[in-house]
Amino acid sequence: MTTEGDLTEGEHGAGGWPDTPGDTALTIKVPQADPLVRAGFPAHVTVLYPFLHESRLDAPLQRELSALFAGHDAFTLTFAEFGRYPGVLYLEPWPRDPVQALTKDLTQRWPEAVPYRGIFGAGLDPHLTIATSEAPAAQEAAYDELERELAPSLPLVCPVRAVELIVWDGACWQSRAQYRLG
Repeated sequence: MTTEGDLTEGEHGAGGWPDTPGDTALTIKVPQADPLVRAGFPAHVTVLYPFLHESRLDAPLQRELSALFAGHDAFTLTFAEFGRYPGVLYLEPWPRDPVQALTKDLTQRWPEAVPYRGIFGAGLDPHLTIATSEAPAAQEAAYDELERELAPSLPLVCPVRAVELIVWDGACWQSRAQYRLG
């Protein structure tokens, strides 16, 4: 992680996602959850990964993104329950609908932006990754213990006022722009 708090390769690189320099993502920062995250990157909920290549981020596209996000009301997410994917412990945001609506509008406008490169079919439900270091065979005991440790910190109630555009530079994710919700 850089001193600016940007995402490092821990989330998508190092045997994970096939990131390439210039990849972008749209995320919701959740700083209230940063103390809980053990995955080596700041707490966030992904709205759309990957988005469009950085080379396409011109002024008209930036204005279009600003307008799209301004058309969505700000909302509040509550994180009260854990969930698991193979090798991943996460917090479930509630309600999911506002995040899913953002993703839907983005993918309808830019159908070439396929969530998670299609690796998971239509994509994953919104989630806030807590830990990714355990292999599926070892995760049950490790994640049971981590849930017991972190449960007293829940629920987290987090206002969402903006969506952030981040760019992979080949070494880490850098914040590039922020778009206010309406």
